[in-house]
Amino acid sequence: IISCGSALLHIILLVQLSFCANNTITHFFCDLTLLLKLSCSDTSLNELVIFLEGGMLLFLPLAIVLGSYIRIGAIILKAPSTNRLLKAFSTCGSHLFVVSLYYGTLAGVYFLSSSWDTKDIIASVMYIVVTPMLNPLIYTLRN
Repeated sequence: IISCGSALLHIILLVQLSFCANNTITHFFCDLTLLLKLSCSDTSLNELVIFLEGGMLLFLPLAIVLGSYIRIGAIILKAPSTNRLLKAFSTCGSHLFVVSLYYGTLAGVYFLSSSWDTKDIIASVMYIVVTPMLNPLIYTLRN
């Protein structure tokens, strides 16, 4: 429901824009920020919605995941067993690697990038293609 509502909000805001004659997207998928760059209209409202909504939809789940791991780490550190500590960190480490890869590249593409160039295309491939491909591999090997 949240994803559909988010997409609907962006579509409603996007159809109100007018677009210039040059409609070439130099990317491998049609991203919202790229469509905004093609617009001749004022896109400040769209960019504000992307920033606010993206911040909530990106950082709220990240905060929940990190909070969970902080809590797990606190519980693990209370038990002085070295075997438990190593097992817990090896199990949690693979998940934290995938989470940091996903959120790091996602934040880099949408919040730190000002123009789309080769590094942004590579970063978007990382969070769209590589991270989902790593999940089954990592979780199969860990289990």
